[in-house]
Amino acid sequence: MTDSSFPLSGFGSTAVHSGHEKDPRYAHLVPIYASSTYVYDSAEQGMHRFNGTEPGYIYTRWGNPTFTEAENKIAALETFGLKDATGNQLQAAGLLHASGMSAISTLMIALLQKGDKILSHYSLYAGTEELMSLTLNGLGISHTLDDLSDLSRVEDHFKKDASIKLLYLETPANPTMQCVDLEALTTLAHQYKVLVACDNTFATPYLQQPFKYGVDYVVHSTTKFLNGHGTSIGGILLGRDLERMKGSVGKAHKLLGGNSNPFDAFLLINGLKTLELRMNRHCDNAESVALYLENHPAVAKVNYTGLSSHKEHALASRQMKRHGGMLSFELKGGMEAGVSCINRLKMCTRTVSLGTCDTLLCHPASMTHFAIPKEKREQYGISDGLIRMSVGIENEADILSDLEQALA
Repeated sequence: MTDSSFPLSGFGSTAVHSGHEKDPRYAHLVPIYASSTYVYDSAEQGMHRFNGTEPGYIYTRWGNPTFTEAENKIAALETFGLKDATGNQLQAAGLLHASGMSAISTLMIALLQKGDKILSHYSLYAGTEELMSLTLNGLGISHTLDDLSDLSRVEDHFKKDASIKLLYLETPANPTMQCVDLEALTTLAHQYKVLVACDNTFATPYLQQPFKYGVDYVVHSTTKFLNGHGTSIGGILLGRDLERMKGSVGKAHKLLGGNSNPFDAFLLINGLKTLELRMNRHCDNAESVALYLENHPAVAKVNYTGLSSHKEHALASRQMKRHGGMLSFELKGGMEAGVSCINRLKMCTRTVSLGTCDTLLCHPASMTHFAIPKEKREQYGISDGLIRMSVGIENEADILSDLEQALA
């Protein structure tokens, strides 16, 4: 076991060793603590755990040792190398959830109340937009979507509408790979006492750290790149306000019941250890695929932040270490061409989701964003011929060969 006093200088080392505590029975890796509840040596100890005067586990909906390692490991990665205002290592707390949507739900319900409003942008993950439109709207929490690339337009929203309490960002966004300026938007939001949250699923903390730019909360669908193998569903909510995370946000998490489970947490921990290695391979392959597609006669447009043709290429290059494994491309033949391309795949996988070792392709208009009206989809840049691609870690030549025959 790594000595806690030993300074870890690398992201990969942090991914492997951080968050781990010595197991009382000397297990090398964190065990799967498959227990719903925990016992006490005395009634007094139980009382102290419930009132918070003694640390310890009570009930797995409230916390579990396997959860704790995953939470602490991801928090260490999101804050890796970052300093707080006093020059000390930045601290953040994480709460592991059953899914990314559960983490987003906890975030919004914990921070907002009836009469509050969320400001966000076009081209969000469809589940997030539906949560705001259907569930939160029914609770009296409204939202506005706009183009957040125009800072004067954003400030105008803040000036005119004091009910805006949360600025919710997703960068790069799903599935158009649209990017927003984390630093500029966070600085502006804080001037109007508006909290800022960012979905960092596509980038991962290896490529982008929203806390570096002052963002208050970060969410992930851990199902994706953090797990990396498609073996479990999960989500995490992280925050820099430790008291609030332990207090009102933690309370909402417990009461909503969106906790993870020990087995999924165990799988996540093991996936996290190879995050740096996998992300570099995802990036290498995605860069090659994007260049190939940009020059293909059947392709009208490629959305990949690593291409100089991408509208936010300079912005993404500034706030991301590399450009990730996600891209989308628009086929000239519309719906028919999109369906044909998906059907002709021989090695790459036809499915939704993303971030696994194998390359995944889906057709947003008929799959992930089917519930979004056509006119809205097109406004967001999600055309009938758009294909979303999560580029895997297979050999580059095989990915390109499969695309070649699928697009023939």
